[in-house]
Amino acid sequence: MTVTGGSRPVASVASLPAQTPSGRGPGIAVDHVSKRFFHKGRPVPALRDVSLSVPPGEFLSLIGPSGCGKSTLLRIIGGLIAPDSGEVRIGDSTPADARAAKCFGLVPQAPALLPWRTVLDNVTLLRDVGRSPFRRPNHGPEEARDNSARDPLALLEQVGLAQFAQSLPKELSGGMQQRVSLVRAFVLGAPILLMDEPFAALDEMTRNAMRYQLLDVWGQTSTTVVFVTHSIPEAVILSDRVVTMAARPGQVAATEAITLPRPRTEAMEDSPEFAAHARRVKASLRESWA
Repeated sequence: MTVTGGSRPVASVASLPAQTPSGRGPGIAVDHVSKRFFHKGRPVPALRDVSLSVPPGEFLSLIGPSGCGKSTLLRIIGGLIAPDSGEVRIGDSTPADARAAKCFGLVPQAPALLPWRTVLDNVTLLRDVGRSPFRRPNHGPEEARDNSARDPLALLEQVGLAQFAQSLPKELSGGMQQRVSLVRAFVLGAPILLMDEPFAALDEMTRNAMRYQLLDVWGQTSTTVVFVTHSIPEAVILSDRVVTMAARPGQVAATEAITLPRPRTEAMEDSPEFAAHARRVKASLRESWA
């Protein structure tokens, strides 16, 4: 994917490519992005000159020390906040246009389920809200989203929650609620999934199980994933590439291409190849602190 400067014309929502020739959704290009916030009137740099690309269908993890701008970068990619400088492209469009076309699914740290809606109603909420009553011919992104949307009951069955479809969130454990959040994102059928430390609040056993449930569901889609985590083993076992970000202001410090074969299995975590990847990511984290 080629990213040009700020003079590049902004594409309309309708021009956003629904799929690449491979049948996958659009990729992501981040080009020299910087962002700062203000605290008590003083500027606080969050990101400085960040450039990276995520090809269609790739699972990319962002790892780095707290406060290095990982979540900020995720929000910029998703069109929730704008960079101070630089550019992000989603296919041939802007993040704002891609967001309007419902090209993003978001899995936050907290499940954010509506307590008065059942599991099934929570799962289908975003899909139902996102369906526009106005249909236009050849409206690529929206058609792609509708065609790729998946059966909610089948997904609940896949993550072991079919029997809880009519339960309320308060009747579920924290891990079960996070599985509902995961299913909700995939049911939407969005070609890009942004995940901000979705398993951080879970105990280690549940967190480990969630990794493989995520891989199981993701493996049946062509979804492009950007995943924020603080866990080296999690980043290695999930990802095609792991991007290490340096401490504030956030910058890309290193990139590790993960060569473990897919589908990934828990047994791979005991392999020399896994250990070698984990050592290199750990070393890049140590250097990023320095």
